[in-house]
Amino acid sequence: MRARVAFVVESGTDVRLIEGLAERFALSAVLRPISGGSAISRAPRCSFEVVEGPESRLGFARFAFSYLRRAQPDVTLVQGYGTAALAAHLARPSRNIFMLVCSPVEDYYVCRREHPDPGRPYRVWELAGQRALARLNARFGANYVVLSEHLAGVVRAHGARHVAVVPVYGVDTGIFRPSSESRAELRRRRGLPATGSIIFFSSRIAPEKDTETLLGAFARLLAQGFDVWLLNRSGGHARLIEAARAAGVANRLVATDAVHPHGELPLDYQAADLCVQASREEGLGFSPLEALACEVPVVAAATGGLLETIRDGETGWTYPVGDAAALARAMAEALHDPAEAARRARTGRALVLARFDRKLVFDRLEQVLLG
Repeated sequence: MRARVAFVVESGTDVRLIEGLAERFALSAVLRPISGGSAISRAPRCSFEVVEGPESRLGFARFAFSYLRRAQPDVTLVQGYGTAALAAHLARPSRNIFMLVCSPVEDYYVCRREHPDPGRPYRVWELAGQRALARLNARFGANYVVLSEHLAGVVRAHGARHVAVVPVYGVDTGIFRPSSESRAELRRRRGLPATGSIIFFSSRIAPEKDTETLLGAFARLLAQGFDVWLLNRSGGHARLIEAARAAGVANRLVATDAVHPHGELPLDYQAADLCVQASREEGLGFSPLEALACEVPVVAAATGGLLETIRDGETGWTYPVGDAAALARAMAEALHDPAEAARRARTGRALVLARFDRKLVFDRLEQVLLG
C-alpha cells in the first residue's frame, strides 16, 4: 500500500510536482484557491484527492489544521514556511512533517521595495511577519526539503535543523531533449520568426525577475546590429509588452501566455538560439536547466541557486545582477560563437542528466519523506 501524503499548498504549485507526487504516493492535495488564477498551474493528468480550503491565508491555515488532525496522513508536505506550515506543525498529525521550500520568500519580497509590483505593494510589517513565521516554523518544525544549497543556507539562517536538498520537480529529460527536427521547422510549427536569432526568456514577470536589465541588454544588441528576437511565454506577458514598448523594442518581442510544460514548452526551447535567465534573486531556476536539457545555451544572472548550475565557461555564461552591458556582452559572445555555445550546452545537459533528471529527484524525495 502506498504511503498517504498530504501536500498543503498555500500559494499555488506546478502541475509537474503534483503529478510526480501522485505517481509515488496516495496523494491528497490541500489547496488554497487563488483569486484570478489556479492553485495548480495546469490540469493534472493523474488521479488524486483534491481538498479545497478557503481563500484567506488565515482561514486556510485553520482549515489545514483541522484537516490534518482529522485525516492523519502518513506524511505531510507543506509548501513554504508561512501560516499553513505553522498550522501543520501545531496540528502534529504525525512526526513526518516536511516544509518544501522552493524560493527565498523574504528576498523575493524585498525586491518589491525597489521594483514595485502592481497590486502587490511592499509593506514593512508584511516582511517582518514573514521573518517571524520563518523562525517560528524552524522552532516548531524539524524537517525541510529545499531545491538548492542556496535555499539550504536560507533556512539554516532561520534555525533549520534537518535540511534535504532535493530539486523537485526536476527536469523530464525525455521531453526536454535535443530535437531531431531542424530549428527552421520548429519555428514554423510554433509560429516564430523564420530569420534572426531567438532569445528565450521563459520566466514569469515579477520583481525578482529582472526584465529591466534584460530589455536594456536586448536594446543594446539591436543597436549593435544583431538580428534578434525576444520570446516570452508567461502569465505576465502583457506587462512585458508594455515595458518593451517603453524600451523601444516591442517590434522585436514575441510574447504570449504561458504554454503547457509537457507539449509546447520544450518546442520553444528547441526553436531558440539562446535562453536568458535574468533574475535579481533565484531559489534554483528551472528554466536554464530545461534549456540545457535541450542543449540550448544559457546566459544567467550570477545570483542564488543559479550559481550552482550555470558556471561561466562550463555550462553557460553569467553576468552580475543588474548589469545590462555585461548581459549584452554575454549574449553577443554566445551568439557569435555557436561552437563554444554548443559545447557549454552539451556540458550542461550532462549536468542535468546527472543531478536534475525527474526520476532521480523523485526517487530522492521518496527516500527523504519515507525515511
